[in-house]
Amino acid sequence: MTRYILAIDQGTTSTRAILFTHALEIAGLGQQEFAQHFPQPGWVEHDPEDIWQTTLATCRTALAEAGAEPADIAAIGITNQRETTILWDRETGRPIHRAIVWQDRRTGEACEALKGAGCEAEVTGQTGLLLDPYFSATKIAWLLDHVEGARAAAEAGRLAFGTVDTFLLWRLTGGRRHATDATNASRTLLFDIHRQDWSADLLTLFGVPRAILPDVLDCAADFGLTDPAIFGAAIPVLAMAGDQHAATVGQACFAPGMMKSTYGTGCFALLNTGETPVASRHRLLTTTAYRLDGKATYALEGAIFIAGAAVQWLRDGLGLIETASEAGPLAAGADPAQDVYLVPAFVGLGAPHWDAEARGALYGLTRGTGPRELARAALESVCFQTADLLDAMRADWGGGGSSEATVLRVDGGMVASDWTMQRLADLLDAPVDRPRTLETTALGAAYLAGLRAGLCPEPETFARGWALDRRFTPAMDSGERARRLTGWRNAVSRTLTQRVQARRS
Repeated sequence: MTRYILAIDQGTTSTRAILFTHALEIAGLGQQEFAQHFPQPGWVEHDPEDIWQTTLATCRTALAEAGAEPADIAAIGITNQRETTILWDRETGRPIHRAIVWQDRRTGEACEALKGAGCEAEVTGQTGLLLDPYFSATKIAWLLDHVEGARAAAEAGRLAFGTVDTFLLWRLTGGRRHATDATNASRTLLFDIHRQDWSADLLTLFGVPRAILPDVLDCAADFGLTDPAIFGAAIPVLAMAGDQHAATVGQACFAPGMMKSTYGTGCFALLNTGETPVASRHRLLTTTAYRLDGKATYALEGAIFIAGAAVQWLRDGLGLIETASEAGPLAAGADPAQDVYLVPAFVGLGAPHWDAEARGALYGLTRGTGPRELARAALESVCFQTADLLDAMRADWGGGGSSEATVLRVDGGMVASDWTMQRLADLLDAPVDRPRTLETTALGAAYLAGLRAGLCPEPETFARGWALDRRFTPAMDSGERARRLTGWRNAVSRTLTQRVQARRS
């Protein structure tokens, strides 16, 4: 009998569940979008019940598509949107507020106050992160201070905190397990990545009670059994990892110097730096890539807040396209003589700028600018931002003596666009490898669960099975590349300058 592995891939705009065979081939898939809530400019929230219900529905759809029964599932792996913050009542299991999403910028002033007090060096030294609303700690503090009675309840041990993985685990196990993994913990601003434990100093700094925090396990570990009432069987949850870390595993980036970039709602590039955390000199993040058998592997990460979300803006905000797949062909028809640049700072700018208050801007508009040029500007903005990250990573890492550092493995919804991937290779001046299996985030979660269950081989053997779909090689003239990159950097500089001038006025 085929033993299946169920991967729950809970993302920012949709939830996916994929049923893999023990050979890591896709047998069934379910996907559902859910509502995004924007109560104020710069605020982004999710209803945790939407997350839960879409998780249940997509798991059942994946099972039905494969013709499988819950008893056929050997293990569950969970991967998730990171940093998104949920607090819930331990007794009832009900959230006390909507989830505050990683894109949310409401705690910008709190982060600036901590920077002004000289706290960032201590925070970065322990966590590898920067003081930014992106991460969970200031979100937790905001909930404790703005939801009536929350702080007192937290200090009394009546509330639980979790990123989405932890919330789903709590629900799946009927409230019996409150745990996360080292990758998700490392994104909270509360976790010392060197000691691989929660930091008492940082808990004090952010005003977060220790009682609300989950246990921290390896990425492949025994996270508990599902409540039989949910699926009809008690299924072991054997893996958890944040989405970018799961994609790193799914892309088999196990060797130092290997790099992957995932293009979902945002874009996140990770460069494996091995057993030693590398401190960035260019405002990148140092993070736990994955942790297996108690041993952490580290990475440099660059975070771009808007990638696929720029395509959603073309579709939902401007009405220029009906489906995301139309963006590439539309961009291909743009007038090459028009230099239109979109700086997609809809929710601030991530690495390497880290300006929470920056907002989006368009440059180079003329009377001849139309839908084609706007589509090209949106797609190119993702490529330009990736180029900024790659330059910073090369400067921090120096290649590490590894040729793999010059090749980018890509995944996520945007990589299905040949036009976008070719433009990415052109602007990076580096090969871009698209794998045969595009569901690398879910694949990583499934592999980790299968590894723990004894169904999947060790990482070195798994890596040999990575298969290339297509390599995109640079074809743009070096002069044109330099001109386009200069135009982009000028646009970003103007955006940041206007932001500073507006703050002063």
